[in-house]
Amino acid sequence: MGWQQKITGILLLGLTASCADGRREQQLTWREQVLAEKERQFAVKEADYQLLLRMRDSLLAAADAPEQQAWPEDIQGRWSSKTICKESTCTEYVVGDQRSTAWEFTGDSTGLFTKVFDRNMVTRVFSASFDSSTVRLLFQSDSAAHKNMQISVELSRVSPGLMKGSQLLRIDNNCAARFSVELVRASN
Repeated sequence: MGWQQKITGILLLGLTASCADGRREQQLTWREQVLAEKERQFAVKEADYQLLLRMRDSLLAAADAPEQQAWPEDIQGRWSSKTICKESTCTEYVVGDQRSTAWEFTGDSTGLFTKVFDRNMVTRVFSASFDSSTVRLLFQSDSAAHKNMQISVELSRVSPGLMKGSQLLRIDNNCAARFSVELVRASN
């Protein structure tokens, strides 16, 4: 075998290998496209699955949600209040001070509340509870407030349109003020 035949053989072998590499490259490209399409289809199915999980969780949460809490009919709604300071060790409150505000007794699935309004703006929201004879309200300022204030109110139902009781206010555990409270059903 001459050197020319050897070179021709090597060239033919190289061309054959080159053609095989081209086919392999085409096969790899095709496989990558198929794999990319399968990944896209899987992503769509995964998104559908996640959506179904969220729907299931929201339905379960709705089924487990506590029912709407409400005040008795004779308490629910708006009242006009008059508070009079009866005792005080706080400089901000003087015995005899009088204040008039509007109170609204309301509730939702998280509990019972009483909102206090001054000039149609909410000034505080009490968490609330009641039994057959007494309404109890509690307000605690949050940690960001410049004064730590705690207010507790106890009210008794005197008649369908009248509640009376007392309010105890403590500021920074340094002073306290006690008020008499009278609520009259607000006329719309």
